[in-house]
Amino acid sequence: MLNVIALMGRLVADPELRHTPNGIATCTFRIAVDRSFVRAGEERKADFIDIVAWRQSAEFVCKYFHKGSLIAVNGSLQTRNYEDRNGNKRTAYEVVAENIHFAESKGSSGGSNYIAPPAPAQRPAPAEPVSYAAGSADDFAVIDDNEDLPF
Repeated sequence: MLNVIALMGRLVADPELRHTPNGIATCTFRIAVDRSFVRAGEERKADFIDIVAWRQSAEFVCKYFHKGSLIAVNGSLQTRNYEDRNGNKRTAYEVVAENIHFAESKGSSGGSNYIAPPAPAQRPAPAEPVSYAAGSADDFAVIDDNEDLPF
């Protein structure tokens, strides 16, 4: 069976670190993931997906990410059943994170202590594009299989 999820989105709220009675760190957070398809004349829609991180991953998320941070997560989809306050049966869908990565530079996420590198004084002009359309068969050499090639 295959159960693999890869997502990139922005945190909807600041993550909170919690611990199980056995002292295991856990963090549940929600990310907004933009849909890739947009109908003409409509705004881009987003899906809001719940993520669960455990142990060091949970501590990592709570230490380095905050509301609005762009985050990349891969993991697996997990479901669980529960009863709500009114006694209705519900199903929760969550992604259990296996790997979590930064998806933008520190400065892009609004980091207060980010200092942009100085811009170069002068950049060289781009080289003129080379066109091979006017070439002829004489421009290419035939490679002999008996030659000692470096590859």
